[in-house]
Amino acid sequence: MDNREAIINSALKLFCRRGYDAVGVQEIVDQAGITKPTLYYYFGSKQGLLKEILRTNSEILEKMLQEAVEIPGDIPDVLFRVARAYFDFAAGHWEFYLFMVSQFHSGHGTEGFMAVYPLISRFYQYVVKIFEDASDVLGNMNGRQGQFAVSFMGILDSHMMLHSLNHRDDFFMSDEKTYEIVRQFLYGIYT
Repeated sequence: MDNREAIINSALKLFCRRGYDAVGVQEIVDQAGITKPTLYYYFGSKQGLLKEILRTNSEILEKMLQEAVEIPGDIPDVLFRVARAYFDFAAGHWEFYLFMVSQFHSGHGTEGFMAVYPLISRFYQYVVKIFEDASDVLGNMNGRQGQFAVSFMGILDSHMMLHSLNHRDDFFMSDEKTYEIVRQFLYGIYT
């Protein structure tokens, strides 16, 4: 592992455990086994390091979401593919996923929140578009596409966060469970 990768991995582990604002540069370089000038050489600052972590990981998730929504299908199929994209991304990038969600739910004035908010907003727009595209099929939209998107993303996040309570270091969601989650969202608690 090269120095750049060691810095990113160490920072992400620390950010995931304690949050971006609670971790200092010295702690990151100590964990990575490098010096501060090395971190500054690669990233310019702690904020530059954060931006790189967010950029590389969010590009992967965004590509997965784009692919999920581009394939035509009925609403259950599209929602299943989006859920699979989220779950598969989380399985391969668990620490990043936990970090991103934790920063989104941190104080709105924090650097961490300000950095992840635009990413999560972009991901949200993919889900809104699903409901906008399906509004002629789903007659009960009445301008609530955004509410449906928030609810769907909230269900996905809740399942992942609850899973993390019992399986702290890994994540896996089966296709069967994914179908169950999508079905529950679409049909509610009375099915």
